[in-house]
This record gives sequence, structure tokens and C-alpha cells, in this order.
Amino acid sequence: MNNGFQTGHFEIDKINIYYEYYVHPTAEKTVVLLHGFLSSTFSFRRLMPLLCKDFNVISVDLPPFGKSGKTTFYTYSLQNQAKTVIRLLEHLGIKEVMLIGHSMGGQVALNVCYLRPELVEQAVLLCSSGYLKRSKLPLILSSYIPFFYLYVKRWLASSGVEKNLRNVVHDHSLIDEVMLTGYLQPFTQDNEIFKGLTKMIRDREGDLTPEQLKKIETPCLLIWGEHDKVVPVQIGKRLKKDLKNSKIIILEKTGHLVPEERPEEIFQYILNFTLTTTSLTV
Repeated sequence: MNNGFQTGHFEIDKINIYYEYYVHPTAEKTVVLLHGFLSSTFSFRRLMPLLCKDFNVISVDLPPFGKSGKTTFYTYSLQNQAKTVIRLLEHLGIKEVMLIGHSMGGQVALNVCYLRPELVEQAVLLCSSGYLKRSKLPLILSSYIPFFYLYVKRWLASSGVEKNLRNVVHDHSLIDEVMLTGYLQPFTQDNEIFKGLTKMIRDREGDLTPEQLKKIETPCLLIWGEHDKVVPVQIGKRLKKDLKNSKIIILEKTGHLVPEERPEEIFQYILNFTLTTTSLTV
């Protein structure tokens, strides 16, 4: 990445949205990266430099994660996060994109496809969340208890970043100090992110239903790790059935964190995907 790389903040709905934007000197296609739960733009650190060779690239910190705001005034539903992405693209004057969403970011990408199909030329879903229901009522009610965010903080601390990474990465030798620090850092600043996560418990609706997914006509490439413990391959295969214009690729010896584990392979699949026709149905 060179002088075309910039960082920015966009204020929307009383919250600052952090994004990184690489403007390619000649490319016309723009790729938008949407990370997963408890993650940030950091999770695309190995994939983004590859994409920058051929595309304009925008990587967004979905609130309350990364360097984006964590205010409790924001509505942390998947639909509203999708609307935030849409408004950011409108702010930047971008009329058509390829969305690449990992885990929760994949579900946000699907919501964008559902809400604004004309905005999304293609979508790449990396171990995308799918078919999750809304949190159960007792948990939602508990989130209104004063200082409940401290319970959320203790729960995350008890699991630990290294344990979480070992759960999402198949090859544990990839886990080093840089990775540990990068995923831990956003949670060490203050308590605001835990307040945001508490609000997310109340705001987050369920994932798109099969009926809604079947209305999406955007060409979708699904890429999955065969050893994904967070979103099993069966979810990907089910999405393949409900998304009428889609195909699925399963990566061997790979876990959930595919942008970290297989960036070069994913990049090649994305390049090939850009050359496909509008229909992937076989």
C-alpha cells in the first residue's frame, strides 16, 4: 500500500465510523471488507494488501469494534449496521461494490444485498454467520441490569484472547505475539466497548430468514474452512441452497479465521470470481 492509502472517520447516528481506504491508481472496482464479531479491520491485515493490487479497497470497523465509536445511543442491529455501511458508501460517492464479509460481517453483507441489491455487484461470504436467532429473553432482560457490562467484560476475560484464537485458527502455529496483541488491543482501552456489546445483546435481531435469503439475487461466493468450529460447514451448505445465485468452496486444513489462514488462496478465488458471469447456478 502506498500514497493511495488513507484512514477516515464518518459520523452517523451519533457515532464515529472508522474506515481504511486504499484508492487504486487505475482500478474501477471497489471491494468493501466487513469483519466478524469481536474483530476489526485487523483481521484483514493479510488479505487487504493482496486486494490492493487490483482493486480500490475499503475496510470498515463495524461499531462497537476496532476504532469505531461505542456509544449506547447507536442501534447495533445487523440491519442498522448494514444501513451504516450503505450510508458510508453514499458519503464516499461509491455506487457499486463487491462486499467481502467474514463471520458476522457476512451477515451484515447479506443485509446490504437484501436492502440495496443494486449497490452490490458481487458478495464474498467468508464463513458467514447464518440462521442465528435473537438472544433469548432472559439474557436481553439481564442486559438492562446496571453494570451488566462488567459481567460481559469478565466473561470475555475468562475465555482469553489466546483461547479464542485457538478456537478459530486451525493451525495454531500461526498464533504469534502480533496476532495476540492485534486482537486484544481494542478491549484494553476502557469499558466503553463492553457497554456497546451489552447494547448489542438488546439490539441484535436474528439473521436473515430462509425466505429473505431466497430473495437475494446477488452472485455470492461462499468460502469456508472445513474445520470451522464457530460456523460449521453445514451452515455454508445451507446458505448455498437458500442463495439462488451462489457457489461454495471449502478449504482443507482451515478453521474459522480464513482471512488470516488462507489469504493468498482467497485472493485468487476472488480474482476468478470477478470474471464469472452473473449466474453461478449449475
